[in-house]
Amino acid sequence: MIRLALRASLACLLVLGACSKNAEPTYQGWIEANLIFVSPDEYGRIETQPVREGDRVEPKTLLFTLDDDIQRAEVSEREASVQNAKQAFGRAQELLKKAAGTQKAYDEAEAALRSAQARLNSAQTKLARRKAFSPADGTVQQVYFRVGELVPAGRPVVAILPPGNMKVRFFVNEAVLPRIALDDTVNIQCDGCPGGLTARVSFIARTAEFTPPVIYSLEERNKLVFMVEALPQEPEALRVGQPVTVTVTPQERGKERPK
Repeated sequence: MIRLALRASLACLLVLGACSKNAEPTYQGWIEANLIFVSPDEYGRIETQPVREGDRVEPKTLLFTLDDDIQRAEVSEREASVQNAKQAFGRAQELLKKAAGTQKAYDEAEAALRSAQARLNSAQTKLARRKAFSPADGTVQQVYFRVGELVPAGRPVVAILPPGNMKVRFFVNEAVLPRIALDDTVNIQCDGCPGGLTARVSFIARTAEFTPPVIYSLEERNKLVFMVEALPQEPEALRVGQPVTVTVTPQERGKERPK
């Protein structure tokens, strides 16, 4: 009876060992995102802000406007300069036709008109850019400045998260690295997420993280990990910073490695 019990126990251990070897490796990771930061070209005070965190926006959706008194005044000044330059150019043109003026005076008047028009175009562009619009479709992830606050030039006011900019990041050890390739499909599992979520491997790091000394022992080699990123097929079902469990699908691991 004792021998039978020992044999049965050994058989169970072998079965469990075989199951653990055949089980698909899983990796712990999390969801990251590449945000789009919208900022003004010049400093200014926020006058309107029709969006808030969580709002869905489309391209060309108005995000915020800045006070534009100075820019409007500059446009008016440049418009007056253009009018004066046009009059000077018209007089130079008439004098040249009547042989009462010189070609040099005509060329100088034409150059002054072009310069005035260029300065007007620049001022009009600055005025138009006091309104900031969404550059892509996505969700307002963060608002850093509110109405009435003074924003420095280049400081982000709104952060937008397009769905395609979300990614799964996880790490694999050196031994498993050859089993993963670009465009492989991985399964994603997380608390509260629907089943069947997948992602496509889009990046595999060529440099190890937490690199040990140059001379590796077998124990040290096991500590080498490489970062892998994958693009979710259903990014709307995930949240930034959410921890996930990643599993490589069997059919993808055995495929030929890309050259």
